[in-house]
Amino acid sequence: MASVANAQLGRELASIVGDEFVCDTAAPLTGYAIDGVRPATWVIPQNANEVAAIVRVANERRASIAVAGGFTKQSMGGVPAQINILLRTDRLNRVLHYDPGDLTIGVESGCRIGDVVSRVGQDSLLLPLDVPRSQQASIGGVLASAAFGPLKHNFGGVRDYCIGISFVTGDGKIAKAGGRVVKNVAGYDVMKLMIGSQGTLGVIIAANFKLFAAPKQTRTFIAEFEDYSSAIKYRDTVRTSPLTPLCFELISPRANAYFDGITNERYSIVVRASGSDTVLARYRKELGGSVSHELAGVEETRFWQSVQGFGETVQKRHQNAMVFVLHLAPATLEQVMVSAEQCGLEQNLLYCCVGRASVASMVCAYVPLSVDPPAVTQFANAIGELRKKLPPEASAIVLKCPREAKAYFSVWGEPNGDLEAMRAVKQALDPNGFLNPGRFLF
Repeated sequence: MASVANAQLGRELASIVGDEFVCDTAAPLTGYAIDGVRPATWVIPQNANEVAAIVRVANERRASIAVAGGFTKQSMGGVPAQINILLRTDRLNRVLHYDPGDLTIGVESGCRIGDVVSRVGQDSLLLPLDVPRSQQASIGGVLASAAFGPLKHNFGGVRDYCIGISFVTGDGKIAKAGGRVVKNVAGYDVMKLMIGSQGTLGVIIAANFKLFAAPKQTRTFIAEFEDYSSAIKYRDTVRTSPLTPLCFELISPRANAYFDGITNERYSIVVRASGSDTVLARYRKELGGSVSHELAGVEETRFWQSVQGFGETVQKRHQNAMVFVLHLAPATLEQVMVSAEQCGLEQNLLYCCVGRASVASMVCAYVPLSVDPPAVTQFANAIGELRKKLPPEASAIVLKCPREAKAYFSVWGEPNGDLEAMRAVKQALDPNGFLNPGRFLF
């Protein structure tokens, strides 16, 4: 019966997008499995109306929908119970408007980050989405996962410079929030709800962004320290100085193995500066004698690519590693880092981290001490104990871990906000609960 239903679903989807943009054959679909769960069908719409029609068919058929762009963030979330339709955004790849003078751009959700960054870069502008695998990652995926990179220190997260969003609700209605200009006023800020919602509130189809002037030249300064306390003290000195870095990173000793440009096993504070020769000279003077390396040109570019891809590199080298993100108040960073290391060692896991030192958004990893795969309960115990020690406002969200481990803990942890309010928003935007079920908190 399931195969008959899938065939009928495939025919209905093909009537919307055409036969060549629907697949319900097992072999090709295997490559699109999420946590080992293979979708029954994938479909590739070309515009908002087709997306809306697909969602309406899903509602009529009571079929679940997962959305995929570059497939770089699909390891996030719980294991899906089933995926009836994988809605791919590959053909939603147009630049809808671009005004260099007004510093704004609007693009469809399937556009690749690297392509958009390169396009605005031709006009000496910057879209600060410095995420891993930018040539593969899509605009929609970055919005849905609220992904960030080292430029978050200076420009904030994507919520801070996304100024408008278009999406299809769970009952197939096309909706918009925000606008095309930086200054706009419009009711509830639904746009920020969509960012980081993991595809559970709607299918993102397009977004508008504020752009920035690209730096004409940059330098990277690396200062090294023997312990956390010294590194944090130096961080606080830089934070209270007149300097305004582009990027401001803390790198733990064990993380150095994943970077070009750092070979020691010390704590590192890394400052990326931009400006004229005079400005860069000021940085050299203010940062003082603790700076051991200065990077420029190709060496500097490679280093920051390593920073952006830290979590990806850990996962490639250690198949059984756990990668997670810590968000916390900057004042509690040293205390939490010490606790994270202790919780890992208690489970025979090594801890390493890289992150935004001033805003305390840290990408962290637990790596097995030996070549033997750890028991999945070791990950569950380590992240569970760490969460108990976090300050109330902090969170630890698991980005990647062995699939089997997800049965023993929540990758999201306990929500800091009002769960009932979150459920009410979900009910309003996806009343039948067909969008990415099982992947988020509910």
